[in-house]
Amino acid sequence: MKMSSKLITAVFITAALFLTTNVNAQTTPAKALIFSAGADAGIPTGNLTIGSDFSLGGTLRLQYGITNNFAITLTSGADHFFSKIDPATGQRFDSFGVIPIKAGIKEFFVPNIYFGIEGGVAFEETDNGVGNTKTLISPAVGWGNKRWDVGIRYDSYLGQNDPYGLVVLRVAYGFTL
Repeated sequence: MKMSSKLITAVFITAALFLTTNVNAQTTPAKALIFSAGADAGIPTGNLTIGSDFSLGGTLRLQYGITNNFAITLTSGADHFFSKIDPATGQRFDSFGVIPIKAGIKEFFVPNIYFGIEGGVAFEETDNGVGNTKTLISPAVGWGNKRWDVGIRYDSYLGQNDPYGLVVLRVAYGFTL
């Protein structure tokens, strides 16, 4: 098993153990539309580790409760990857960002603890303009109540024989529309 796979597995297990120790409120209201804005911090994996160590971004999410335990989601935002210095040239790698658009589901398997998965597309942004369009798959685990959502996800960007990923911590505040 690769080191990044072990790291991702360890992060998900640690998050699940940490988040299941504080279960106390309602999950997601049925037939309610919730809008949330989140701050994201991430660690790149795969080919992205050549040029970046860290990312910051933000996400906007609409969540509609089908039942009290199941919701559908629509998420977009932006992630900026902070560039490293290229050891061969002494200059920084080009600036790089990604704009994802994805839809998915969120299942609360115990009060406040959820598993989610989203899929969609991501548009790469570089110093030279728009880059490639990637397919995006994002599994997540987290803790959420009526206002707050704290989750860990893995964004897997696929396409153009250049796969990479991002382990992300999202902290968001939401309100019912």
